[in-house]
Amino acid sequence: MNISIFGLGYVGCVGAACCCKLGHHVIGVDVSENKVNLINSGRPTIIEAEIDDLVKKAHENGMLEASMDAEYGVLNSDISFIAVGTPSSKEGHLNLSYIYDVARQVGQALKKKDSFHIVAIRSTVLPGTNENVGKILEEESGKVRGKDFTVVSNPEFLREGTAVNDYLNPPLTLVGCDSEYAEKMMRELYKDLPGEFISTDISVAEIMKYVNNSYHALKIVFANEVGNICKGLGIDSHKVMEIFCKDKQLNISPYYFKPGFAYGGSCLPKDSKALRTLARDLYIDVPVINSIETSNEIQKKNAADLIMSKGKRKIGILGLSFKAGTDDLRSSPIVDVVETLLGKGFEIKIYDRNVKLSELTGTNKEFIQAKIPHIQHFVTDDLETVITESDVVVITNKEKEFDHIIEKYPSKIIVDLVRAWSEVNYSGNYEGLSWGNINVNPVQNEIIVEDIVQTVF
Repeated sequence: MNISIFGLGYVGCVGAACCCKLGHHVIGVDVSENKVNLINSGRPTIIEAEIDDLVKKAHENGMLEASMDAEYGVLNSDISFIAVGTPSSKEGHLNLSYIYDVARQVGQALKKKDSFHIVAIRSTVLPGTNENVGKILEEESGKVRGKDFTVVSNPEFLREGTAVNDYLNPPLTLVGCDSEYAEKMMRELYKDLPGEFISTDISVAEIMKYVNNSYHALKIVFANEVGNICKGLGIDSHKVMEIFCKDKQLNISPYYFKPGFAYGGSCLPKDSKALRTLARDLYIDVPVINSIETSNEIQKKNAADLIMSKGKRKIGILGLSFKAGTDDLRSSPIVDVVETLLGKGFEIKIYDRNVKLSELTGTNKEFIQAKIPHIQHFVTDDLETVITESDVVVITNKEKEFDHIIEKYPSKIIVDLVRAWSEVNYSGNYEGLSWGNINVNPVQNEIIVEDIVQTVF
């Protein structure tokens, strides 16, 4: 099958590479000449596990190409995926301008196409977007939905860092459509993927991503609040949550139920905010959903307070992206913590191999320059320098290269935000964010000599 994918960011790049692996020919379309050139040279536009080999092989086999020409993509494909960004406004409403811009380009191209065409919305959008895209396509092309083309909603459920595996091993494939032919084509496209293929109403498919991500965000916050209570009572919060997750009958996933740091990334903050805004616009009171962001912000403050409580000025941050295996800085909670520490006069050094690499290749460069231009000066890919020149080492994600830090660098103060170890025998001071002491070494109980004068009120 011939596929065109509009947008070569995280969703589009992963989708392109995985569709090629499934045996389809893919044309990636993007307004960024840099992204197009990367794909056409056999390199991905993102940093993501397994993506490099997939893109390279797809390019070498002639299965993957990229272009800035929207018409070329539409005329040479059966299905056009829209996978561009839908950033959120300050109020929580979505900026759908990129979606509608692509729809206009596709509509213009459809004027020259005689065969039936399917447009699949892969981007995360609120209910009603599919209908609006259809109207734009009709206006631009002069053709009729249902007769000459159709629009389906095919939301992605990918986690950054494991996106390739998530794409190729989904628990389900969800498609909202009003066309039997489109459903048949989408089933053919995904026929080799495991998991149930679910065809449903378009509006149901459109809202599912928000429902899923708001629930995932809620699970993280809930686990963190339980962890904070357990820590205050001297109870092992991870044992509590481990037992809690034994109940599988109510479809509880243990993935997010782990006390630790605040959530971040491009999906959970934006999508939970969008659902809150939708409820507000409908005058529906949703106190639990409304409290998610507040609790998440409290967890960021708890992390900053814990770091500052050590009374040391030199702080080493291990990991700036919002989780291991990705270079994504969007809504990364540690960025806010770093901003707080810098404002308090702490000396900060940050290690993140992925972010440093992305700075060199251009990934995330626009975000860094626009949002946090000063932080890039604190980021390095020299792990040893960051640790040796810091008194407090903060673990922010579970990168494998951090596994042996407690053996290699004894006597540091370790602040663990993600439960990097289940138990430690460490000759320095260790403290976790939302769980009690797991360091069995007696040195743990020695009083830290502070080098910052703290005012006691």
